[in-house]
Amino acid sequence: MNRIAVFVDVQNIYYTTRQAYGRQFDYRKLWQRVSSEGEIVSAVAYAIHRGDDKQLKFQNALKQIGFTVKLKPYIQRSDGSSKGDWDVGITIDVMATAKDVDTVVLLSGDGDFDLLIQKIKKDFGVSAEVYGVPALTADSLIRSASVYHPIDADLLL
Repeated sequence: MNRIAVFVDVQNIYYTTRQAYGRQFDYRKLWQRVSSEGEIVSAVAYAIHRGDDKQLKFQNALKQIGFTVKLKPYIQRSDGSSKGDWDVGITIDVMATAKDVDTVVLLSGDGDFDLLIQKIKKDFGVSAEVYGVPALTADSLIRSASVYHPIDADLLL
């Protein structure tokens, strides 16, 4: 059976689906779709912790679906900008997991992940699938994926 690991860049998916469609992503539909392709042996959602009730409810919903939720604190800089980036954490976890699965599924449109996708395909021989909003997913990430799945209306609430 196809062993699958799923990694979700929550902030990226939240903002790209909101910008492109004005709607939210449906993580249950994603889980159903991916689990129909094999056994999900690991599923991690990377999010920013602000501590508000709506966010806590969302994180609990992800856990009920089957995701492990990893949180980083939200950092507000003195210049008004904010920071909450999981790219390195996602990369470390993908590299540690890719050797034990057949398929890595990454939900993000961030082009910084193209090198990661290329490396795990080459070094571990895994299939690397990417889900992203078409207009907001880096071309380099789409090209590096074994399979690119555009996020459209059928994966939205």
